[in-house]
Amino acid sequence: MPYTAEDPRHWSPDELRARIPGWGVDSDPADRPSYPKQRFAPGETGAHWELPEQQPERTPRERSIEHARLTPVFGTVAPLHGLSGAIRRFAYARFSEGRAAHWLLLILGDRVDVLESSVKSLASGHPDELLTETGVLSEKRRHGITSRLGRHRVDVKHQWIDPLLVVGPWLLAGWGVIALARRIFRSR
Repeated sequence: MPYTAEDPRHWSPDELRARIPGWGVDSDPADRPSYPKQRFAPGETGAHWELPEQQPERTPRERSIEHARLTPVFGTVAPLHGLSGAIRRFAYARFSEGRAAHWLLLILGDRVDVLESSVKSLASGHPDELLTETGVLSEKRRHGITSRLGRHRVDVKHQWIDPLLVVGPWLLAGWGVIALARRIFRSR
């Protein structure tokens, strides 16, 4: 029986163990599968340190102002670059993780990174394929419209604006390029 306002009953641990299979399985450290990992026992684990050796920081890494140093091992797969990197560095250097400004700046950095990547792909001569990458072409083949109707999906409420958000910036950029080209040709 679930807890209700009419019957705010509290069961003892023994009653809960009897009612719910597996309840309290980790209450005793001896029963925890991860318990040996939670204590320093060099003879059992082979660990010879309390803290692993610090990975060298070849390029400055972002870290929260709450932390004095980086974790012993950290990722270096996608180093910060460009304007998006500067925005992210500023977010980490200036604002605590408890502040909304920190997270909003990180989101802004992500959006700027998407724009930078799009410009980079255009400049490389191999632009992004908008229709195939957004999945618009699969809407007709995979019953895109019927899968959204009558199913109480949350994303139905914002579907009308999705094409504007996905294609809109590209249309504006195209219009800007055409306007710039016209201006250049008229001036000549």
